[in-house]
Amino acid sequence: MPLSSKLLHSGTALVAATLSLSVLTTACSSSGQASPDAIGAMTNEVTVPVTAATTEIVDAGAEPRAVVQLQPAEGTRQEAQLVTTATVYQQIDQQEPQDHSDPPLTMPLAAVVTQAATEATPATTIELTLGTLTTPDDATNELLEPATDSHAGFTMNRSGAMTALRLRPDPDAQNKARSMIEQAFFQAVYRAVAFPEQPIGVGAVWKIHQRVTSAIALDQVTTATLVERDGDRLTVDVRVEQFPQTPVFELPNGTGTLDIDSYEMQGSGTVAIDLRSPLPVDGSITIEGSQSFSDASDTIQLRQTTSERVQWGQ
Repeated sequence: MPLSSKLLHSGTALVAATLSLSVLTTACSSSGQASPDAIGAMTNEVTVPVTAATTEIVDAGAEPRAVVQLQPAEGTRQEAQLVTTATVYQQIDQQEPQDHSDPPLTMPLAAVVTQAATEATPATTIELTLGTLTTPDDATNELLEPATDSHAGFTMNRSGAMTALRLRPDPDAQNKARSMIEQAFFQAVYRAVAFPEQPIGVGAVWKIHQRVTSAIALDQVTTATLVERDGDRLTVDVRVEQFPQTPVFELPNGTGTLDIDSYEMQGSGTVAIDLRSPLPVDGSITIEGSQSFSDASDTIQLRQTTSERVQWGQ
């Protein structure tokens, strides 16, 4: 469907947000059953399925080798800090470039394992309480203030892959705050390191394949390298690449389509993981790239550069 520049421009912010990150609320399912130790009221919880991650061994690494499994015990608590950044610069035709970025978001998290993985139920349930959310922008901080003490949660299998994201924002949280929280967790979930089922040692290399669900269906390939192991603490280097599964981008709200002329998104980082802790203990991963789109008649050109960063700390 051909698009007018005016129509495309009017939806620019939505297009930018959709291209850079999935808007999770559109994919939310109905509330799931709470675990016995779940924190807070569950009436407004939504569960977002996370696409399955598969692994492929490239090099098993040096001896000694062992199967790596995340197995935090029930009741394990962890204080962590998640910092996310998402920048989007977009240009339509010869118009001035537009900045659709959100300010970096710092999110203190109090995590507790409410269900540990067992042979019968090989999944770990993690409940999260959000602390005071902050950004460098005072106006945004005011919007985020009611979201303090909101709740969320992950379901994680023994490989470390996330299988579900639960969101339970405070009823007083504004839509902008909810969106920023959702996008932050989306980034964190799809940068999780999944370990292979086979025994590995230091120097091991494996690939993690996962489909990233967004307005553009993406294949994400993460190449992970185990660079150090000290007991239960593992340090992993990662390289991330994303590839579109389709040559066409469906614009939001059925307003038309754009051809994907080029799509590049890649990056790297290092993550420290404690097998007895529910969340990463340190590290960061940054991916960035550029994309270009056009309508079928080549009358409209849309170009953008994007960058996403996930940082974990204590």
